[in-house]
Amino acid sequence: MSSQLVFLVTFVSIAVGGALGMLIRIRLPDAGLIAESKEVVRLGASLMGTVAALVLGLMIASAKNSYDTQIANVRQLTANIILLDELLEQYGPETREARTMIRRAAAITVQRVWQESVATDTTETFTPSRAAAQFFLTLESLSPTNDVQRAIKPRLMDVATDLTRTRLLMFVHFDNPIPAPLLIIVILWLTVIFASFTLFADANAVVAVASLVYALAVSSALFLIVDMSQPFTGLMKIPSEQLKHVLPQLAS
Repeated sequence: MSSQLVFLVTFVSIAVGGALGMLIRIRLPDAGLIAESKEVVRLGASLMGTVAALVLGLMIASAKNSYDTQIANVRQLTANIILLDELLEQYGPETREARTMIRRAAAITVQRVWQESVATDTTETFTPSRAAAQFFLTLESLSPTNDVQRAIKPRLMDVATDLTRTRLLMFVHFDNPIPAPLLIIVILWLTVIFASFTLFADANAVVAVASLVYALAVSSALFLIVDMSQPFTGLMKIPSEQLKHVLPQLAS
């Protein structure tokens, strides 16, 4: 579910809830305006508000953790690519082709993660690209001829393995979607809460404008939660420029 759709549905639902509270207030008989009735409604709304606040807090923490984890993965992937290229350069001129393969494989990874390729196939998410497979074969076929190369090759394999592990982690945690039932329940709670706000208030322009402003604020919070749970798409997506900036410098 897209963050824009969640924002729109939440805003409309809460606005309708506030309007419904005003409508019920107009049609409510005087007997329903006694202090005891108001107190029951306010206590119930307070309880729902507390539970909703706790759930929203957990949702924000989960989305932020997912977002931060992917930022760390992108940084780790970038560092591994740079380190691997430097080790290959130290190994010798015979790794020139392997360094070119790194750049090609990294560019494909950027396309897959940030979905920049029009023909991105989700069934190949965990499958290494042909360039990546050729790169690993090239690494394994290296035959050290001196002590420096013999010392560098194990490090090459370790960094390449760590790079692959990081790439898989990025795809495994590609997004952390908020379950639709949870979103529906939270939106329902918020709608009822806002309806209770206007239930015992006189319908006027101040109440209407205030309700719309509060609905906009709460809807924005859900928008941010859903948007952060999809870190490679949407308004707050993790930028790919950091990794793209490295590619032209490889094998140069």
